[in-house]
Amino acid sequence: MPGHRLDPLLKPGSIALVGASAREGSPGFQLANMVVHSGYRGKVFPVNPGYASILGKPCYPDLKSLPQAVDHVVMAVSNARLEAVLTEAIEQGARAGTIYENCYLENDREPPLKQRLASRARASDFQLCGGNCMGFYNVCEELYAGLYPFSGSVPQGGISFIAQSGSAFASLAHNGCRLRFNLCVSSGNEMVTTLADYMSWSLEQDNTRVIGLFLETVRDPEGFTAALRTAARKRIPVVVLKVGKSPLGETLANTHTGAIVGNHTAYQALFRKYGVIEVNDLNELAATLMLFQADRRAGPGKLASIQESGGFRELVADGAHELGIEFAAISRQTRETIQEQLEPGLVAENPLDAWGTNQNFEERFYACLSALMKDENVAAGMFFTNFKDDYYLTEAFYRNIERVSRETVKPLAMVNCYSDLVNLRLCRRSSALGIPLLDGSREALLGVRHLFDFRDFIPEDALTASPPDFDEKTVAKWKTRLRGRAGETLGEAESMDLLRDFSIPVPDHAMIDNRDDLLKAAGETGYPVALKTAATGIHHKTDHEGVALDIANEADLVLRYREIADRLGPRVLVSRMVDRGTEVGLGMLNDEKFGPVIMVSAGGVFIELLADHAVALAPVTRREADRMIASLPLDTLIRGTRGRRPEDRSALLDAIVAFSGMADCLRDHIVEMDVNPVIVARNGAVAVDALVVAR
Repeated sequence: MPGHRLDPLLKPGSIALVGASAREGSPGFQLANMVVHSGYRGKVFPVNPGYASILGKPCYPDLKSLPQAVDHVVMAVSNARLEAVLTEAIEQGARAGTIYENCYLENDREPPLKQRLASRARASDFQLCGGNCMGFYNVCEELYAGLYPFSGSVPQGGISFIAQSGSAFASLAHNGCRLRFNLCVSSGNEMVTTLADYMSWSLEQDNTRVIGLFLETVRDPEGFTAALRTAARKRIPVVVLKVGKSPLGETLANTHTGAIVGNHTAYQALFRKYGVIEVNDLNELAATLMLFQADRRAGPGKLASIQESGGFRELVADGAHELGIEFAAISRQTRETIQEQLEPGLVAENPLDAWGTNQNFEERFYACLSALMKDENVAAGMFFTNFKDDYYLTEAFYRNIERVSRETVKPLAMVNCYSDLVNLRLCRRSSALGIPLLDGSREALLGVRHLFDFRDFIPEDALTASPPDFDEKTVAKWKTRLRGRAGETLGEAESMDLLRDFSIPVPDHAMIDNRDDLLKAAGETGYPVALKTAATGIHHKTDHEGVALDIANEADLVLRYREIADRLGPRVLVSRMVDRGTEVGLGMLNDEKFGPVIMVSAGGVFIELLADHAVALAPVTRREADRMIASLPLDTLIRGTRGRRPEDRSALLDAIVAFSGMADCLRDHIVEMDVNPVIVARNGAVAVDALVVAR
């Protein structure tokens, strides 16, 4: 089977260290020391004209002097020397390299050094880690290609960690023993090889159990999306800490959607589509990676927790409630088994306080924990206390956890309710057996919620989603009509025609600019009717008092028309009023990296006042549309509450699917859309207003 294109970079058979040094304390020495003494089994060639040997290895004056071509050249040299070294590496047959420097030169020429290096590498299909990076560790190959020393070695396991921040790279790779890696990469500014490429390589490694990302930006959207699709297909979790979540709404104010949907929303939509787990800080990232690296996936059911303190039980219960985590309803048999073990005054329940007194506590906790984990309603278990070295309670509890862990295939974790504890030896023992030891009750609960979310993710939605089967002539017609109208806002009548052609119901309507045509149009559509100004440049008509609703007769129609025409001009849209119902807003923002982002929210005047909205990447499946609506408070109104009759939720789902399909078909021609509101009544869902901006 042919290897991956990144093998020469991450799994080379030979490596040259240009800039290696015998001077202790220098970056060149640290590099040589890490590679030579790491256990790497490939051939290592130090390159530096100032030495005959370094750390017992023959040292060569330049790459041309090497006895063979090498796969990988580490370029630990100054910015001024990088271009010459890269050129020599390519000429000598190397296929990959690492650059630590930032690739900037003072008083540089055009194009600048960074661009020259990238162009030369790409032209030769030369993979490049960096620049401005800390290198990479292929832990399974024991290759540590970095400049910064650390004590000990990186524990080997199933985490592939790729960080666009050197500090984040060092935070996880250089500290502790609980995270176990097969690959750690500091990708730097990704001049050639991107985060998506490292993900692609990791997803082909049999020992990859979970991928962790510290993400600033995506430089290869197509490759990144492809990697997420592969991860979803293989059921390999991807955990992302995304930073730089600045809002974009102030520069995209044409539509309500533009004002609501910020820069990060497209990432959220992408992550939800492919089941990516997003975390908010390094502690949550570490806790989640620990749970997934154990390679025990949550099955059906909910959480069970056991504590040796009533106060800790309340702490955990409060935290779970805040995070929306439910505890398993344990069976009567489980309760009876546990109750037999408990001392007077304690109740067999979940979460469980099993302490009582010191008498026979070890046997009691084992029996209770074992019974909880055997319950068919329990998907995962957690033992909350404070685990520390050389403490008799910790040793007893750990023996119980180790024993129960061997009896079950369900996830089982140890959790410290407080973090400032000395427990390094216990961490090593538990980690070696694949038992997570997590710091912080909140981080642990967030981690188990992510465990359950990944269990519940349905990858088929992402892997099989396709737009509705629209008529080819209709699609071609609108592509032609929209072509060449960049930045133009369509009139409402044209926007409504667009929706109707793509199977989104709209009321009968007509565009008029005089009294006689108004009366004729109203007679044809039938009363009651609505009037809306069609004046050029007015996007949000209610803000300009340009809307009149529930006009019941001809006299009232003439009066309301005169009021609007005198202030805003004679051109208006007249349409038939639709039945009252719940107002829903649909929106689309065409993200420059990931394409159309679909938004569903409360509609009408509340679209920007209420913060709740759901987003997804187009096209949206019916099941995705159902989950979007279900996540919003307005779903309660649609389903019927406090005497209200249920409304046509199915018709709303049809409208969302059609709207997302239209956005996908016309992604090259539309940049923003608002359909606000869609009125969901008992017998249908009808779009009564629309704003479309051509791309």
